[in-house]
Amino acid sequence: MPVVTIRMSKGRTLEQKRQLAERITADIVSTLDVDPEWVTILFEELDRENIAKAGTLLSES
Repeated sequence: MPVVTIRMSKGRTLEQKRQLAERITADIVSTLDVDPEWVTILFEELDRENIAKAGTLLSES
């Protein structure tokens, strides 16, 4: 049972997440030869103030 966790900053639309889930599921199904029902995708959305890149918080860039 493949489980995929995607961590990203908040702000993506429901449609974007839906499309991403569909594409990732399709790739896992074709690559691993498993049923789509076995694939679980978890979206973890983080506030931009909780992510730093190159020493700077994303909320400050």
